[in-house]
Amino acid sequence: MTPPPARPAAAAASHRSFLGFDFGLKRVGVATGNSLTRAASPLRTVAAEGEARFQLIAGLIAEWQPQALVVGVPLHPDGAAHDNTRRAQRFARQLGGRFRLPVHEVDERYSTTEALADGAGDVDAASAAIILGQFLRALPPSPPSSAPGGHDDD
Repeated sequence: MTPPPARPAAAAASHRSFLGFDFGLKRVGVATGNSLTRAASPLRTVAAEGEARFQLIAGLIAEWQPQALVVGVPLHPDGAAHDNTRRAQRFARQLGGRFRLPVHEVDERYSTTEALADGAGDVDAASAAIILGQFLRALPPSPPSSAPGGHDDD
């Protein structure tokens, strides 16, 4: 039996879904988004630590089935790293190791400030959506596709 043909990389890339995370020691904000619309929406805040945190995240990954994860990494205003920078990077490595998905790190400076200024009800999830939205808008544009039966030489 022959395997089904693989989807072209461009088509697969144009429809990737992501989960974004705003890491905190006590809470992690979670958002969902995709590369087609380049939009992100807050999902929820995971208020758990240790193994319980990863079990709840595993449930979200099973439900949303993202192709990759995005983690906000906090930095000082001058771009210097601090303790929470390293903690968020460790969290990103743990996600990649546990769930075997690509993990992208994004500079998350001012995401919480922006979420608060926007009047977000769930600041952590809103911050995750801001982080993920920033990542999605920075993706390279998808190549144009031809409609089936269309003519490219008109």
